[in-house]
Amino acid sequence: MRVLAAMSGGVDSAVAAARAVEAGHDVVGVHLALSRMPGTLRTGSRGCCTIEDSNDAWRACDKLGIPFYVWDFSERFKADVVDDFVAEYAAGRTPNPCMRCNERIKFAALLEKALALGFDAVCTGHYAKIIRDPAGNPELHRAADWAKDQSYVLGVLTHEQLEHCLFPLADTPSKAEVRAEAERRGLSVAKKPDSHDICFISDGDTRGWLADKIELTPGDVVDETGQKVGEHGGANAFTVGQRRGLRLGRPAADGKPRFVLEVRPKDNTVVVGPERLLAVDEIRGIRLSWAGVPLPEAAAGEEFACTAQVRAHGDALPARARVVGDASAHDAELLVTLDAPLRGVAPGQTVVLYRGSRVLGQATIDVARSLARPGV
Repeated sequence: MRVLAAMSGGVDSAVAAARAVEAGHDVVGVHLALSRMPGTLRTGSRGCCTIEDSNDAWRACDKLGIPFYVWDFSERFKADVVDDFVAEYAAGRTPNPCMRCNERIKFAALLEKALALGFDAVCTGHYAKIIRDPAGNPELHRAADWAKDQSYVLGVLTHEQLEHCLFPLADTPSKAEVRAEAERRGLSVAKKPDSHDICFISDGDTRGWLADKIELTPGDVVDETGQKVGEHGGANAFTVGQRRGLRLGRPAADGKPRFVLEVRPKDNTVVVGPERLLAVDEIRGIRLSWAGVPLPEAAAGEEFACTAQVRAHGDALPARARVVGDASAHDAELLVTLDAPLRGVAPGQTVVLYRGSRVLGQATIDVARSLARPGV
């Protein structure tokens, strides 16, 4: 196949590209410039899209003997990922920019351009697996190394996109083996630290970064009964489950810590309460998509058993789900009922459904309900 290898400048994408070359594919490497003002150097494992990353990607392609290009996607990245991130926080939600980047940049804009140029597939260093069902349809599954599994952040991929994805690291038993392989191949990124956190907030200070982009207005902090217990400098800077930085003037009656239960941007209020009230039993999701062909019962609007995961490295918990509306329609909703309560689920996060190792699909959490808080 003609394969476009997305080269981040890290060890995973370098080894993935090397394996694609070794498999006999015609491979071209491309590094995505996602920032108009890239830093020169990374700060340890923070940041990405730096000049250093671009140079590391070039060196890997040079070592592999494949062409290398840099494509400027900075304008689309700002509009589809960064601006979306700010808008979601402004609306009182907690977004996942990695999901948006995979959905709108790496497997939409990049794949679209790759196909237009005659490539058959896009290759990345993600830890996930594609398996064909008996009818030949692609299914997205967890990687062999569940500790490094990244199928959660790929849950936004559609059937059409999966048809053109290549994940050479799928069956790799550990990250240590990837690094050892990079060392054997003479790739200079063998010991390069993994990137983490939000790539466009290199210092990790999300609140400080948002302060320059969202107008923060002081308001009230109330407890679960509605009684005022303090004030805040801007509701948009808080997230569900947050404990630190509340600066409450009145302690809880039982003396225990209080957590953010809800952010209400419309009336600029932050609701706090005991940890037990963070437990959520029911999730309603919007922007529903299926990673491959949906289950027959899902398509029929029937309830189906699954496991639900709401964080990239969280556990997938037993649940039941059903589609509200036409499963193929843009305005369809997903109703997920958890068998056991899950702590600290925030609107804006993504719920990804699994059956065994297979990713069924995903939705953006719009409402998270707790049976312990009737009416919320």
